Amino acid sequence: MITSLHIENYALIECLDMDFHKGFSVITGETGAGKSIILGAIGLLLGQRADSKSIMAGASKCVIEAEFDVEECGLSSFFSNNDIDFDGKTCIVRRELTAAGKSRSFVNDSPAPLSLLKELGDKLIDIHSQHQNLLLNKENFQLGILDIIGNNTERFAAYSETYKTYKSLCSALERAVEDARRNSEDEEFVRFQYEQLESANLVEGEQDLLEAESDILTHAEDIKGGLYRAKSCLASESDSDDALQMLKQCASALHGVENLHVASAELANRIDSCYIELKDIAEEIENHIESVEYNPERLVYVNDRLSLIYSLEKKHKVESLEELLVIKDDLEARLNSISHSDENIEILRKERDAAYSRVVEEAEALSQSRRCAAEVVQSKMTDYLLPLGMPNVRFSVDMSLREAPDATGLDKVAFLFSANKNSPMQDVSSVASGGEIARVMLSLKALIAGAVQMPTIIFDEIDTGVSGAIAEKMAHIMQEMGANDRQVISITHLPQIAALGAHHYKVYKVDNDDATISHIVELNKEQRVTEIANMLSGENITDAAISNAKELLGISC
Repeated sequence: MITSLHIENYALIECLDMDFHKGFSVITGETGAGKSIILGAIGLLLGQRADSKSIMAGASKCVIEAEFDVEECGLSSFFSNNDIDFDGKTCIVRRELTAAGKSRSFVNDSPAPLSLLKELGDKLIDIHSQHQNLLLNKENFQLGILDIIGNNTERFAAYSETYKTYKSLCSALERAVEDARRNSEDEEFVRFQYEQLESANLVEGEQDLLEAESDILTHAEDIKGGLYRAKSCLASESDSDDALQMLKQCASALHGVENLHVASAELANRIDSCYIELKDIAEEIENHIESVEYNPERLVYVNDRLSLIYSLEKKHKVESLEELLVIKDDLEARLNSISHSDENIEILRKERDAAYSRVVEEAEALSQSRRCAAEVVQSKMTDYLLPLGMPNVRFSVDMSLREAPDATGLDKVAFLFSANKNSPMQDVSSVASGGEIARVMLSLKALIAGAVQMPTIIFDEIDTGVSGAIAEKMAHIMQEMGANDRQVISITHLPQIAALGAHHYKVYKVDNDDATISHIVELNKEQRVTEIANMLSGENITDAAISNAKELLGISC
């Protein structure tokens, strides 16, 4: 239940604070005074899309915040699952919208995405606006009514999952059949490509090794010559040109005076280290000289091998041997799929058929529950509509079965309606007048109110097209809906409905030098008399209107 609402810089509202109560409340005001603005602000708290144009002119941002009493709503798991602080009693939802178009949302001061606001809003408030009357011609809406009355929430959720699985298997089977057809046509070409790559005996890393070997074989003489020259510099046949011999002699000379000259010892040791390192290098050069040789036959093989790899890479439009190996594996998998396609298709077909059997079984159980609910709806709707100025009303739920189940089940449903003895029953949305549709929708809302744990219901001019005694009876229905700690708020233009609210709010506009500002105030007893008299007679309030207003309010004159 919403206990308070704060609106700041939204549309025509500069700053507004409202407290709400349990039971049946009404909101009245002239057309354009700002009643729809308040609904729009509440809609933002329920996760509706925001528009920066709704920010009051000149303001940098607007803020809408509401506090809800959710102690009896059973929402502990919701807050726990979404890691939101919760004291077990209240919930505060805040939405901020900047002039730059940025939007921020919070639940109990924790940042929350709009999807979370929508999920929470669906558990807190049901706003019935006039456009929702159009739902009467939507089959899904009518099935939803039956599912609510039949307490089918979990049953329908389970059916939806089963149906989703079935449709997924249908799609998988279709793809498998199509793939098998296409692969069968391409099998010869796929097999040729695979065998070509298979016969190449490609080895991961081979290309880099072959390219390095090709470079060595191609320039073997240059490499060998360079190595010979390097070796000669270090260790030549002539002692005078032998760097190692010269280093050895240098070290020997320094060792000869190391007892006389301390620095010579260190220098001799350093030359010894250089001698050892250079001797090791000379030996490695010798080994490389022996390993490098010009081999024309090996060079031909390496270049032929590289040409094969390059041609395969060009053919398959890749740049590395590793990518060729991936293609080879893919082709192999595709060939295996072709070989086992019939087996895979048969497995999928059996899984699909089994899933379809489960769909039909669950759909039939759902249908049976809906038929029982339809009988309740027919009976209760007649009971609701008879007192609402429809003494000859007939209301029935026409149900038939589809040839095959769909996402909603096996049932086709239509709410049939006739307000007159001599009129055949037809789809309610096509034969009911505006006032009749309003009464039908109110009756449906009243019917399902007891079956859903919705703490707050807001009616936006549900009384369209009715007046007088009928309006009063509609108000009594809303009063009954507001019992048992439920909160029902009706935005109305009818004094008969306004008079029956336990609490009465008035929305009005005030013009100042710079802007037009909307306000809302909760009326006391005397103010209610004046407001209802104004609704009865207009601006010129007569004594008769005052008397009539007091009578509607049950106030002794």
